[in-house]
Formats: sequence, C-alpha cells, structure tokens
Amino acid sequence: MALAERRPSLLALADERRRFQRVTVNLLGRYMLTDRREYPCQVVDMSPGGLAMIAPVSGHVGERVVAYVDHVGRLEGVVTRVFATGFAMTFSATARKRDKLAAQLTWLANRHILDLPEDRRHGRFVPKTPVTQVVMPNGLNVSCRIIDASLSGVAVATDQRPAVGALVTVGKIQGRVVRHLDEGFAIEFTRLQHPDFIEDGLRP
Repeated sequence: MALAERRPSLLALADERRRFQRVTVNLLGRYMLTDRREYPCQVVDMSPGGLAMIAPVSGHVGERVVAYVDHVGRLEGVVTRVFATGFAMTFSATARKRDKLAAQLTWLANRHILDLPEDRRHGRFVPKTPVTQVVMPNGLNVSCRIIDASLSGVAVATDQRPAVGALVTVGKIQGRVVRHLDEGFAIEFTRLQHPDFIEDGLRP
C-alpha cells in the first residue's frame, strides 16, 4: 500500500527531472508547510520546475509548500520526496516564470565559473529610466535621479543625505548607504542583482 501511494509522486519527480535540468546552487531562504510555521532552509539544487533543500522539518509527500528563496523569490508547490536532511519539491509556474527562472539559474550556475566579482568592479551603466524613488530610513519617499548603477549598487542624485550605514530601498531593491557624494549618495545592494532584471528592480 505504501509503495502504491509513493509511486505517483516518484513518477512525478522523475518526469520533472526529465523536463528540466537541475543546477547545483547554494541559496538561503525560508519556507512554510501547511502548519503555517516558517522555517529556514538552504536550497542545494534547483530547476525551473523544482528544487531540493536542506530543511529542519520535511513535511510529507504531497504536502503544500510556500518557499521564499534568495535571488529567486516566492515559489509555491508540493513536497515530492523526503530525505534525511530535508526534502524536494516541485512548483507550478507560468511559461514566462519558468523562462525567468531558467535565466536566473543559468546566471547563478555561471557566476563563479566566469569569476564575476561581487563588488563595485561590476560594469556601471545608466538605466533607460533614470528617475526613481528612494524610501528613506524614516519611511519618506524621495524622488531622485540615478547617476549610474551596477549589479551590486547604485548612485543617486538628491539633496537628501541619509547616514552612512542606513538601510534604504531604491525602486524595489534594498541596500545600505555606503558613502555621500557631491550630488547625492551611493547605495550598496544587500544582494547581488541579476543583470536581466536589475532595471525593472530600480523602477519605482
């Protein structure tokens, strides 16, 4: 009986593996099972249709999972396999979302191979839409102009000068003030951004 119950989920997992190539990653996140409690996790491999994570509580096969993964965002699906240190899950996504995930995974997989530095040495550019908003530490929304940006940070022109180290949000991206400039200030993002999506993230 137990084998019969497990067969559909194992077949689903095998089908998911055939359809999508999994990539080895090391991403932190958090997840919720049906008990609505939140737990930390570490995603160790992932495809545009599923992932495996190290997790303190595994749930059971078929149980609904909502995961929030660094660099990826919110994923909703079900547990397909349980192992000693965690579990694997599949998740539903539109074709557009799968394409976006595939691009993100390719970038994550190649980041270390290409030896991309995670600091100010990233190539800087001016976004097509340079006007944005910054949410200041006191919650005030301030319109500003982007001087230039990279995958790891942005410089903005404004008469505001938050304290160095202050947490701010530029567009939809969170970061910290790292220095003051003659015409504004510079922000270092709390997470390295994906090159395909950074301009969307900088828009208000």
